[in-house]
Amino acid sequence: MTQINREWAISKLSDYIEVASITFVPDGPGTIGFWSFELDKPRPQVQAATQIIEQVLDRVLPGWRTAEWKKPERQPFWREREAAHRAIAQLEAEQELADNLGSGAPQLDASTLHPWVWGSVQGLWGSGHYRQAVGVASVAVNAQSQAKLGRKDLSESKLLGDAFSTRDPEAGKPRLRLAPDDGSETWRSRHDGAAAFARGVYAAIRNPIAHEAGDELEENEALEQLAAFSVLARWIDSATVEKAP
Repeated sequence: MTQINREWAISKLSDYIEVASITFVPDGPGTIGFWSFELDKPRPQVQAATQIIEQVLDRVLPGWRTAEWKKPERQPFWREREAAHRAIAQLEAEQELADNLGSGAPQLDASTLHPWVWGSVQGLWGSGHYRQAVGVASVAVNAQSQAKLGRKDLSESKLLGDAFSTRDPEAGKPRLRLAPDDGSETWRSRHDGAAAFARGVYAAIRNPIAHEAGDELEENEALEQLAAFSVLARWIDSATVEKAP
């Protein structure tokens, strides 16, 4: 997950709880069952604050929008307030653990993944659709590859296996070159490896997602799979296209 400024997020969440506070309004004289809760602040102010805090909640509690929490009666913005309280508790616990048990290991920032990958899946990721996000990323990388090579006759592993081939380009079959051909074994290995890697990520990651029903991926597993497609995307994006004379 992209690293979040916990202190800032906790402050924003606490401010939101105050802005979205409510007051119980009892039944009026001679009435029963007409009690309610009213916002303490003007509704437009609460709506504006909600627009911002939703983005924080999407990052901290990706499933908050559909979580099965007990719904209180007649309380406006109850889900946002509930999520804000839960998010604060989680962030405070994470901060305490990081302060006292920090592993010191580097953490992958999803926003640093290649734009073809992260740019295509941010919305899905924020809503907790990790499996679908990986599938969309694979489709995006394929589409960009087809556009760069000017080919629609092949796709995914077949397209990239052919594109990274060390054979000379042919009519209608351009190649992707990660470096100029200097006749070395390193050059050949680099392109053979890229072709094998492309076939691997599409065969072992993309195909099961596209053709098999499966449980939702854990966030860390999905992030690792996105990283694999990001590596491939960087190779494709940085490669030069070599066409037949």
